[in-house]
Amino acid sequence: MNKTMHKVLKALSDPDTKLDLQKSRRIMNMKILDPFKPFYRTLDAKIYNEGREVPVRIYFPNEASYDTVDIEAYQKKVQSTDTGSMVDNTYPVILYIHGGGFVTESVESYNRVCWNLAKHTEHVVVSIDYPLAPEHRFPTQIEDCYAVAKAVFRDQTLLNVGSERITLMGDSAGGNIAAVLCQMARDRGDFTPRNQILIYPCTNNDYSPSCPFRSVHENGTDYLLTRQNMEDYLELYASCEEDRRNPYFAPLLAADFSNLPRALVITGEFDPLRDEGEAYARNMQEAGVEVIHHRIKDAIHGFFLLEPVYPPVRETYDYINEFLKAGM
Repeated sequence: MNKTMHKVLKALSDPDTKLDLQKSRRIMNMKILDPFKPFYRTLDAKIYNEGREVPVRIYFPNEASYDTVDIEAYQKKVQSTDTGSMVDNTYPVILYIHGGGFVTESVESYNRVCWNLAKHTEHVVVSIDYPLAPEHRFPTQIEDCYAVAKAVFRDQTLLNVGSERITLMGDSAGGNIAAVLCQMARDRGDFTPRNQILIYPCTNNDYSPSCPFRSVHENGTDYLLTRQNMEDYLELYASCEEDRRNPYFAPLLAADFSNLPRALVITGEFDPLRDEGEAYARNMQEAGVEVIHHRIKDAIHGFFLLEPVYPPVRETYDYINEFLKAGM
């Protein structure tokens, strides 16, 4: 990374200040004001988990895929109790879980990301609008996302697509949840994901000064996402101290990494979460899971939210499409 860019990022970072949650949410929500939103081909739906609504948004990769949807019949299906598939889909599916430290972001703020993902992978993308902490703490997010995944994989409530054509994907906190859903699906036996894509995932439970990962200390002050931010996020996410020792909270703590879906793990060179994401990739690989890992040069945490014309994002899409093509 050139010195000028490093100076800019350092000036924008505040390593010693605790997270101002409301300010952070206001900044993240600015992305909701997207002038291209009317042009996205989407449908909204809801999945229910123990009486709670879990909104999802379905993104279609092109006009042809969207034109096959009977909107009137779809709307009636959404309002009914019929659990049959809502969309007669012929495209493979990415089930996407957004980042934001478990406390910010939403389907709305990730509109552009998921639309780009659908368009550039030629997949239908289902984005989950899970509830945020601290209003809703662990394991609410995990269980709600699991309910949606179960509906997509097994019950086919949203899309009529075989499980072998569905990929679980998430970035940052969403990468954490995607990894956990793969472990949980293996442990519970409700469905069997074949593929997972983890973009700079949060997999650890400790961002204190004694954190063992070098990248947290090297990159945790000058590159927007700070070590203090991560510690604040987990404090808001956990319902009690015991949660931090739960592998469904921090998937790197799992006792068993075998029998998980084949995985693509993307990390960034200047990301505080770099080393824990790579440790998770190694643990899966050592347990016999097919794992492909790429570290993106000069990339900081959150780079995937930028436009695909940005070289690190374009490079990441090349890896994603190569992985998806091999998996099909």
